[in-house]
Formats: sequence, structure tokens, C-alpha cells
Amino acid sequence: MHIVSPYLLFIGDATDQLSIKMARGAADWRPELCIGEYSVAGCTVTTGIEKMSIEQAAKKGAKSFILGFANSGGVLEQKWLPYILSAMDHGMDIVSGLHNKLTDFPELVEKSQQCQQQLLDIRHPKAEFVTGTGVKRSGKRLLTVGTDCSVGKMYSSLSLEKSMKKLNFDVDFRATGQCGILIAGQGIAIDCVISDFLSGATESLSPNNHPGHWDIIEGQGSLSHPAFAGVSLGLLHGSQPDALVICHDLNRTHMRGLPSSQFPSIATTISLNLQAARLTNPDVKVVGITVNTSSVSVEEGKRICQQLSEEFSLPCVDPMRDGTDSIVKTLT
Repeated sequence: MHIVSPYLLFIGDATDQLSIKMARGAADWRPELCIGEYSVAGCTVTTGIEKMSIEQAAKKGAKSFILGFANSGGVLEQKWLPYILSAMDHGMDIVSGLHNKLTDFPELVEKSQQCQQQLLDIRHPKAEFVTGTGVKRSGKRLLTVGTDCSVGKMYSSLSLEKSMKKLNFDVDFRATGQCGILIAGQGIAIDCVISDFLSGATESLSPNNHPGHWDIIEGQGSLSHPAFAGVSLGLLHGSQPDALVICHDLNRTHMRGLPSSQFPSIATTISLNLQAARLTNPDVKVVGITVNTSSVSVEEGKRICQQLSEEFSLPCVDPMRDGTDSIVKTLT
């Protein structure tokens, strides 16, 4: 699945900053791919990039109209169809990370055929995958894993890619979720792959490469989460990681969405992930820890990271506040 840039980010009438994470991710990490933001009456949030209409964006060369918002259930509401039809009339592909498929709406399919524009449902891979083999691939790979869901695995992966490029590594970010796919322009929404093919899909995402090349593979879920441990395990086996980075968020008492569950320690998370990863790469090692410290002051965040660094003898940083150079330098 390949997304053509530049993007016009459509955020509709969103009022919750978290609801536009698709658009925000692209604006934060790939601003050079984003030509503008389009919203309608009632919208109270923004990605911070230039506002413009569909017509203005088309004149400036926009190639993809991104549905950059999400709602409960990932529903594509009928009220957005006229905007999508207009974008296709103006020469743009349509990109959606919602659960509802664009291709389930006959009027959108008819218009896409008339205009010869793509309907890209990036949560729903079209490729056919095979089962994993566990055969060693050339090149090097780093996988981000977490104590829980939504602890910063994508942002940590992108920060690592940024640091590695700055330090002249040959590196690619490999996206495994809809937000990451939008940022990278391609990838596989791994949580929508049939379970038997998870590791095989991950192998195809990060194929053979030359010995000095690194792939940074975006992690999903957590081995400690009862609902999502399966996708985490498939990623571990298929990526065959040489390096793991442990991602953590402060002040959680239970797994996301499961109030009665127990939250794992970082030590437990390290042990579980190393044990699972060794099935396909016996030489895997943990190279660092990232912590989302946004719930505390900068000073307190640095103190916590320093404590964890001393406890585990690993570099520990908040990727958004500190960057990840200290972790990357362990890879040289």
C-alpha cells in the first residue's frame, strides 16, 4: 500500500486533540509531505499547519485527501461523503484509517472509477501474506515493544529513525499501524492481518537488506495485555530483532482498558520480550528504554529516567523531551 504525497489533512469538525492523531502524526513527523489542513465549522483543534480549502490544496498540487480524524468505533459518517467526493473531483486519492471501509460506499467506488483515483483503506491490507519461516534475513532490525498499549512505541520508533539519520545511519522506519503508514507512506496495518500470517507479514515488511542497514519496526500492543499480546508476539517473531527498545508510560496502574488487570514492571517486560524474541534471533538484546514523562515536570522526568538508567544499566530517555541519541549511540 503506497500513499502519494503531498497530503491535505482533513480533520472535519473535531473538538478533541486525540481524535486527530492521524493528522497530527503526519504534521509532526512528516511536515514536508503535508500541504495543508482542512476543517469545517465546529472544529476547535488543529495540527498547526496552514489551513486551506480542497480547491486551494488542489491548485497547490495535493495528491491525497487524508481522513485525519477518528471517532468511537472508527465509523465513516455520511456527512463526510460530499467532501470526499469533492476531493476526488479535484484529483486526490482518498486515505482512511477508519474501521469502516471507503470501498463499502457505492458512491465513493463509482466516483473513484470515474476520476481514476484510489480509495486507500490503510487499516485493511490487500496483499496476500504467507506464514513466517524464521529464516535469518540480512540487515539489522530494531523493534519497539511496550509495557502496555499506547505508551509511545510509534513516537519512539520515529525518534530513533530521526536520531539515526542525524548520525548517518542507513535506516528505514517500517510502519505497522495506520498512523505510522500515513507517516511512512507505506506499511502494513499488522493488527488487521489474520493471526496465522502475522509473522510472515512482518517478515515481508522488513526484507533482506545489506549488512549495515537498519529497519526500525514500529511495535504494537504488549505481551502483557490480554487483548493484544498476539499481535505483539507475531511482530517479535517476524521482525527477528537484533535490538529491542522498551517503551513505558508513567503512572499507569492497569493495562489500558482493563481496570482489573495488573500492570507489568519494566523488568518483567524485558524478560518476556527477550524470551519471545530469542525464538527467531538468539542474539537479541535490549538497547534502551523510553518513557513518556509528559505527566510530570521536565525535571522530575529526567530524574525518573536517570533512576531507570541506573537500575537497568541502559540509556533511558523521554523521546519527545530528550531525543534518542543516547540509545542510538549504543548501536554503533
